[in-house]
Amino acid sequence: MKNLIFSSITIILMTFTAFGQEVAPYIKVGESSESMQKVTEKVTQALQNNSFNIIGNYSPSNKAGLKVLVFTRTDLKNTVVKVSDRGALAAAFKIGLVQENGKITISYTNPDYILRAYLGDNYNTFSSTFKKFNSDLKSSLSSIGVEFKPFGGGIKADKLKKYHYKIMMPYFTDPITLNEFSSFEEGLKTIENNLKTKKGQTVEVYKIVYKNEKVAVFGIGLQNKEEGENHFLPIIGEDHIAAMPYEIILQNKTATMLHGKYRLALHWPELTMGTFMKIMSTPGDIEDALEAVCK
Repeated sequence: MKNLIFSSITIILMTFTAFGQEVAPYIKVGESSESMQKVTEKVTQALQNNSFNIIGNYSPSNKAGLKVLVFTRTDLKNTVVKVSDRGALAAAFKIGLVQENGKITISYTNPDYILRAYLGDNYNTFSSTFKKFNSDLKSSLSSIGVEFKPFGGGIKADKLKKYHYKIMMPYFTDPITLNEFSSFEEGLKTIENNLKTKKGQTVEVYKIVYKNEKVAVFGIGLQNKEEGENHFLPIIGEDHIAAMPYEIILQNKTATMLHGKYRLALHWPELTMGTFMKIMSTPGDIEDALEAVCK
């Protein structure tokens, strides 16, 4: 009986500890003195060896020393779309490469962090799929580096599903509607055509389309020099480069984006209010650019 009670207490304490632990938005894999091209090739090969698919890449702010590789995998992609409230936003993860002082730092968006934030209570429903994805990702990148050090701040695991920066600030459940179309097909065509012409000074980095579910996610680089990545990334921190690109999600006839005051704060949780104020116009600037893509 004593053993049963002790075991029960242990399980409760372990569960409480897990929920109380902070989760970081990024994982640092390691550093390399090789060229950007060589590191890109090695990371790409390491991911492909474990059935991860590279679906896009670009240099944020058009800087040669910054690069993002976007990837997904079939098991993850087919699972997150089951979550009707914009779950498909969690289908794409990113590798960030930052070159400085002759070395390239390799990092990636932490699946445990993003999936908890974007999927809410649904995270637990599909946790076995997510844990395997996370484990396989780490295993794949072990040929690149051995640090696997969390960084970029932290939020308690049980708080991520209802995260917001400050009181009166938006949540994940407060998206911005960019446009309402007559059909999913019209919306898809409009966004695709506008991205081809770089409307709103944007560039398409990746696209995931679920035709049967009538869902599409677009990863979009923000190239306006005064209002885009070139403006806000140096202020809030280019070491978090795996946060980019920004996303539009089209579900049925409605195109939305995560509010900038949520999306930026989630990926830069250590931002002080003082620094946030320096990019006060950025959430609106991003909305204007992505709205142009949807018109």
